[in-house]
Amino acid sequence: MSFAELGLEPRLLTAIETKGYTIPSPIQEKAIPAILAGDDVMAAAQTGTGKTAAFTLPLLQRLAKGHRAQANQVRALVLTPTRELAAQVAESVATYGVDLPLTSAVVFGGVKINPQMMRLRRGADVLVATPGRLLDLYQQKAVKFNQLEVLILDEADRMLDMGFINDLKRILSILPKDRQNLMFSATFAEQIRDLAKGLMNQPVEINVSPANTTAPTVKQWLCPVDKKQKPALLQELIISNNWTQVLVFCRTKHGCNKLAKWLVGGGISADAIHGNKSQGARTRALAQFKAGEVKVLVATDIAARGLDIDQLPQVVNYDLPNIAEDYVHRIGRTGRANQTGAAISLVCADEIEFLESIEHLIQKHIERDYIEGFIPVHALPPSRDLRSVKNKKPKKPKLKSEQLSLQAPNKRKPQVQSPLSKSNQRRSSTNGAKNTNATKKNPWEASNRSRKRPAH
Repeated sequence: MSFAELGLEPRLLTAIETKGYTIPSPIQEKAIPAILAGDDVMAAAQTGTGKTAAFTLPLLQRLAKGHRAQANQVRALVLTPTRELAAQVAESVATYGVDLPLTSAVVFGGVKINPQMMRLRRGADVLVATPGRLLDLYQQKAVKFNQLEVLILDEADRMLDMGFINDLKRILSILPKDRQNLMFSATFAEQIRDLAKGLMNQPVEINVSPANTTAPTVKQWLCPVDKKQKPALLQELIISNNWTQVLVFCRTKHGCNKLAKWLVGGGISADAIHGNKSQGARTRALAQFKAGEVKVLVATDIAARGLDIDQLPQVVNYDLPNIAEDYVHRIGRTGRANQTGAAISLVCADEIEFLESIEHLIQKHIERDYIEGFIPVHALPPSRDLRSVKNKKPKKPKLKSEQLSLQAPNKRKPQVQSPLSKSNQRRSSTNGAKNTNATKKNPWEASNRSRKRPAH
């Protein structure tokens, strides 16, 4: 099926062709006709499935047939959980609607509110917003909803996870009842269905893929390693494999900052994005990463929501997520559009519960690669049988902050083989491995003054 067969008008088809797309994805094939028909839609779609275009294209076509937005008025409201996702959606609206007589705006926190208030004076056919900033603007009478025709909740599950439920209820209470409602979520979890009951009117349900599945185009493996050796192993993987664009996930904001600083000290260009960074800093870091000026982008799960990077080759889980579903979201950022990708996890013994929860969720054991020079002193236990692990959120280990010590390497660099290299590699792909260097001195424990920077 082609985009033309979905009922999209010529101006949108031209914009789609300019983007280089020829065949609609499964979520687009099912959602676009339903949205064009005016139905409420409740769609489950994973990251990287083309869901943004699935609602943006039919939304623009419907709005193009109506009256323009008046001063401070909004005709379509798209709510997103993060600034990055809001910016991505706004970019898609502008790209696909380039030849349409429509206006759009995007508002989110972390930047000055006055320019946003000035922009909304002209009205917007499409407003993309984060919940908190939207309520701020409403309280200052900068935005009105008398003309609202469509409400879209993008990544609704993440909005609930981030505690936006009260903000969402307040927003819903001030919107006109007569409107089309579109909800996109990674899953149809119970809390999502509860939200839909008070929001949707006989919605069309769309589920294009089983929940919590990983793409077959993504090669997954993990490297057992002691916690204090993680930064050195990550550095070695980047250098030995000549990785040029790597998205690295850490569990905490502090961990992101510390790891990015450590990598920069080792001669690898890196930056961090998380909720404590200003919007300007986050935008610059992402732009430099996309442009290849920064090799490694270290991010928290929340900050990474909405990152839209074509053909991202590698994703690294520096810390395993304590919520198993987040593993699926993380590695879904590589291997998109039938491109191949790699997802590598650096796993220490303290993370075995997280690992077992993830393997139970995706119903497969992740291959283990023991890297010469980094065999852990504290061995990673074998995973239990997939059927014996309950699908629940694992308890977070009580670790002291000093256990995540990012110590610098000294001048004597160990000979380490890359897990991607086929030749001269000593690899064990079993669930357990005999500890061959338990008594060896850690060659990476040295002061910053003795640290050698690898050449790039």
